[in-house]
Order: sequence, then C-alpha cells, then structure tokens
Amino acid sequence: MMNFLVKTIANAGALAVAVWLLDKITLTGDSTGKEIGTLLLVALIFGLVNVLVKPLVKLLSLPLLILTLGLFTLVVNALMLLLTSWLADQVDLSFHVEGFWTAVLGGLIISVVSWALNVVLPDGD
Repeated sequence: MMNFLVKTIANAGALAVAVWLLDKITLTGDSTGKEIGTLLLVALIFGLVNVLVKPLVKLLSLPLLILTLGLFTLVVNALMLLLTSWLADQVDLSFHVEGFWTAVLGGLIISVVSWALNVVLPDGD
C-alpha cells in the first residue's frame, strides 16, 4: 500500500512538472486545493492506465519496439498520456493534453521526473 502511495505521489509530481513546463498541458481549478486534488486524481488515473493498458500496448507493439531499438516507447508513453487526458475528461476532471507532439514531450518529461522522484522517495517495501 505504501509503495502505491509513493508511486502516486511521484506521478503527481511528474504531472505537475509537465503542466508547469508545457503550455498545452492544462490543469485548472477554482483554488490551489482543488488543483492539487485534481492532480492527485489524474495521477491515480495515469497510474492505473500505466498498470492496466501500457503492458498490453507494449506487447502488441513489440515488433516496433525492437525495430526502433526502444524509441517507440516514446509513442507508447504519449498514447498513455492522451488516454489519461481522455479519461480525465470523461470523469469531469480539468486536465487536458492538446495534441500528439505535446503528449510526446509531456511523456518524456513525466518519465524523467517520475524516475528521479522514485529514486529520491522512500520505497514502501
């Protein structure tokens, strides 16, 4: 349970950095508290997408991953971020990613920041 909480906080931090750096990734709220709540819910959705959908997409795109020496992972990460944006819209959360290339850059930022935060934050095991 602690590991799940740490990973969700790391995802929320990584998403916050992407929102801060990229103008076309938006997160809005009436107050700072609502923005933080929305960010945590989006991080939860993003984590679920990465746990449930991403392995299947990676398996199905394995030939492309091998052919591009893993660079296709950037496309997979972008698709997961776009799916998160769509799901957030479906549950009426104010998080939006505008465009594929923004999602590619956002996915790259989120991957790097999430990795760094997971190194720094304690592991729940």
